[in-house]
Amino acid sequence: MKEDNPHVPYTIDELVREAKSAYQAGASIIHLHVREDDGTPTQRVDRFEEAIKAIREACPDVIIQPSTGGAVGMTNDERLQPTLLHPEMCTLDCGSVNFGGSEVFINTEADIMYFSEKIYERNIFPELECFCKSHIDQVLRLYRKNILKTPLHFSFVLGVPGGQTGEPRDFRFMRESIPKDATYSVAGIGRFEFPLAELAIQDGGHVRVGLEDNIYIRKGVLAAGNGELVRHVADIAKQHGRAIATPAEAREILRIKELTS
Repeated sequence: MKEDNPHVPYTIDELVREAKSAYQAGASIIHLHVREDDGTPTQRVDRFEEAIKAIREACPDVIIQPSTGGAVGMTNDERLQPTLLHPEMCTLDCGSVNFGGSEVFINTEADIMYFSEKIYERNIFPELECFCKSHIDQVLRLYRKNILKTPLHFSFVLGVPGGQTGEPRDFRFMRESIPKDATYSVAGIGRFEFPLAELAIQDGGHVRVGLEDNIYIRKGVLAAGNGELVRHVADIAKQHGRAIATPAEAREILRIKELTS
């Protein structure tokens, strides 16, 4: 919330500001949640439509990836509303996880199968969000059943309270568990954001950063928006000789057109 970091966006104008700052700092994909103007999470399709249109005007070639995670307690069809807009990419959560306190983020196998059906039916490339090793195993089971399809792109979300932690051993365990021809990105939560980003960069993988995952640029110092977080990771990549992908290059790396053409 803004009480945690005033740069957290609620309004459409604020979403555009944060998307543009991330894009200008090197982001090729905008992972998108939307809220009402008072900060209440929503999956309303018209709110997503308004946000996507505004971001597209500011960043014409960027990949916009709506979240189908929604908020704890939402129905499957409520969570799937942004897919009605047929974005080229969206998230697909691949298992249940405790979210601290009394919150449980429910994604049963039946849920995942339903989401998969709707996402592929709408010609959308799914990012497979995995909060622990068992979620990767779930993906591979559904892949063997031809419910999930290649190319597979995983997102390791590590460090969520109640999920798998974000130590180097956790990253290696996840990394070694996916098929050799799959791609992946890492999203480290809180203090794990930058150490995991550097591990993924060194390994040849990809990185997600942003205020959803971490509100600090360094210990005790709030980040001045998503752009500052992206810029910091882009600098780490350059230090390791990794070029920053343009949106067009990201589409090639992920092989998006193999599923969406």
